[in-house]
Amino acid sequence: MPGKIPQNPPRSRVAPPFPHQYYRLLQINCAEIAAIIIALGPQEKEKILLRILFVTSEAFPLIKTGGLADVSGSLPAALRNLGEDVRLLIPGYRQVLEKLRNPRILLELQWLPIVGNVTLIAGEMPDTGVPVMAIACPQLYERDGGPYLDPEGREWLDNPLRFGILSRVAAILGSHVSPLANWIPDIVHFNDWQGGLTPAFMRYSGAPCAKSVLGIHNLAFQGNCAEEWVEKLGLPPEAFHIEGLEYYGQLSFLKAGVYYADSITTVSPTYAAEIQTPEFGFGMQGLLATRSEHIHGILNGIDTTEWNPTGDPHLFHPYDTEHLDQKQLIKRELQQRLGLAQNADAPLLGIVSRLTHQKGLDLFLECAAPLLARGCQIALLGGGEPLLEHGFWRLSLNHPQQVGVSIGYNEPLSHQIMAGADIFIMPSRFEPCGLNQMYGLRYGTPPVVRRTGGLADSVCDATEASLEDGSATGFVFDLADRQALLNCVQRAIDLYHDKPVWEKIQRNGMVRDLGWNHSASIYRDVYRSLL
Repeated sequence: MPGKIPQNPPRSRVAPPFPHQYYRLLQINCAEIAAIIIALGPQEKEKILLRILFVTSEAFPLIKTGGLADVSGSLPAALRNLGEDVRLLIPGYRQVLEKLRNPRILLELQWLPIVGNVTLIAGEMPDTGVPVMAIACPQLYERDGGPYLDPEGREWLDNPLRFGILSRVAAILGSHVSPLANWIPDIVHFNDWQGGLTPAFMRYSGAPCAKSVLGIHNLAFQGNCAEEWVEKLGLPPEAFHIEGLEYYGQLSFLKAGVYYADSITTVSPTYAAEIQTPEFGFGMQGLLATRSEHIHGILNGIDTTEWNPTGDPHLFHPYDTEHLDQKQLIKRELQQRLGLAQNADAPLLGIVSRLTHQKGLDLFLECAAPLLARGCQIALLGGGEPLLEHGFWRLSLNHPQQVGVSIGYNEPLSHQIMAGADIFIMPSRFEPCGLNQMYGLRYGTPPVVRRTGGLADSVCDATEASLEDGSATGFVFDLADRQALLNCVQRAIDLYHDKPVWEKIQRNGMVRDLGWNHSASIYRDVYRSLL
């Protein structure tokens, strides 16, 4: 832990159950407060400040592996800009403790499962100033490797404990017996499986608690583990039941969240419908369908300050809708950096992605040959499944003047590819929301996407009608197969060579309102509906 954090924290213990009379008093007070709120008019209700505890396993710029980090960095800031009182709760990974602004010890929690004590470090997000509470527990979080995987790319064997503690702390802070007596949240918004046990701990705490909201960013990751973790994490045996935590003989963090949360959000309207079907439900479609009235699909926004072609610090040549010629300068620099031929007319296809089956990039590999034969270039940044990494490496070795590949995470290069590419490729088999296609729109790099999840909700296919009415922003295909993708990319290339039409598509995307304000206001409405 950084030396600048003061030592000897004040102790705050999670006490044994309080007398039932105390809970009853709390419930009576809550009922009285609720009656007052109900009696208020709409304008008065809008003035009531919401206290929101936002629970996440990653948040940009503290630590990032994917889109959850971008949302966790942007949505709390947007809610705060709307006047709400938001605090972030995150594991105290080494990277988080190093990047927190103004870190200080807040309190110590005791009597937690297996680990005993943890320390809460208070601080602020580096850019937005959103208050953060990091759970400092070196044995769980301060390790080499990533948030979920060890340095060899394998899941940490104690992930159930690491994120069980995250959920347990969230439940403690979300209860009316929280040690933060001067800040008890109205809403605990926990995200994905890593926070999934939060409402289960709240349900079995015996204390009045805040309302809970589960944010599903990717249903494919469910946090399933052995039944023995129920007892190890301090949950009662009766919770391990089909009407509770049990999922095909295992404890499922995500199922716990789906079952116990007061409300559920997903990151796009289309994905909210898709997860209730066998194709995208990953075994939970039945349970989700029973909760359909509590599911809200809210399309993500993007951080329009971080992703802004007019002021991006990673670009040497800023540009906007009136200076699209500057993109050519960035394209030339990108070609030079990746060792590609300096050809201004070659359609440069950009990819920034995890290399996984979900992302459909195996389909793109299969249709790369005819695209290269047509004179295209490819710029790829990403990492993931070894077969896909090796496939793109081989492609670059066989076509060094046309294919540039960078394996790993590189934030500046991701911005440069987004700005320097002509067309952005995102052929996901499923995509809860996706942010990269929105970055493509923002940077005048029309995306090629499959019609699924948030891709369907954010990209308007360039058809004769949409070109006519000014809504065309990219290219969309339906079937997850090689030929459908190839046909769609070919269609994009055809229009790329028609410069007036192409610039119209670019400008249509660049002027879209892609920020968080609208989405954040919808989240606020969901929170208020629970209260």
